Amino acid sequence: MTWVNALVQGILLGGLYALFACGLSLLFGVMRIINLAHGDLAVLGAFIVWTVSTQTGIGPFWALLLALPVMLALGYLLQRAVLARSLRGGPLTPLLTTFGLGIVIQNGLLEAYSPDVRSLGGAAGGIATGSWRLTAQLSIPYIGLLTLATAVLVLGGLHLVLRRTAFGREMRATAQDPDTAALVGVPAQAVYARATAIAVATATVAGAFLAVHSTFDASSGPTQLIFAFEAVVIGGLGSLWGTLTGGIVLGVAQTVGAVVDPQYSILAGHLVFLAVLASPRGRSLLTRSGT
Repeated sequence: MTWVNALVQGILLGGLYALFACGLSLLFGVMRIINLAHGDLAVLGAFIVWTVSTQTGIGPFWALLLALPVMLALGYLLQRAVLARSLRGGPLTPLLTTFGLGIVIQNGLLEAYSPDVRSLGGAAGGIATGSWRLTAQLSIPYIGLLTLATAVLVLGGLHLVLRRTAFGREMRATAQDPDTAALVGVPAQAVYARATAIAVATATVAGAFLAVHSTFDASSGPTQLIFAFEAVVIGGLGSLWGTLTGGIVLGVAQTVGAVVDPQYSILAGHLVFLAVLASPRGRSLLTRSGT
């Protein structure tokens, strides 16, 4: 039963990783860039949700609804003011730009909030601590199930948008060939700005669930970026449903590794990631990304 419990907890943990990886996968699929500030943007969203929740006394999920429009606008402005220029400088420039942006966000959060660790678990009430106990050794936490359900809804919603709406067709056309798409009236920069806004919003959702699920501080971004990047690579660069699969594989690897030895939890996930990179599929993914 211990192994079954590890499998269940790993699947639920994978939902959190998939949420973090969603925006990263979207930006790579549309703009062919890897946003190195993605984890820090998620933590920024978590701090905004934490601020709204603590200042107003409302629950974290209500605070998330108030924070999302702010982060959508921030993502839109970020692409218009920063990323649009860096995209014209070649594949390396966006990496350096987002790396610098991540450093700026981290230092700004340290100045504003100090290095103290925070959490929204207490503000979330029973949903953060309660669980369905199926057997003496197997239980399903409410927050884990809610996180996984949210990941499925977000990824499923984005998949429908990409496949069934005019905006989705514009994003797919721009991703394949922005110059040709521009010839038929698709404004590539506007598409990029809206895609970035969506990616930052999904990062905020992930940050809010991290704040409820665990603890966070101003320096938590790089760790979450690593997990998100591993989930994207394991599932396939640019694939939304693959992102969910990659997150679950990474989560299961970590929980199973923890059963063997608690020290092996993070290591097991990294080993799975390296195994995928070393495979022929992993090499083809790196070729696609231009790295």
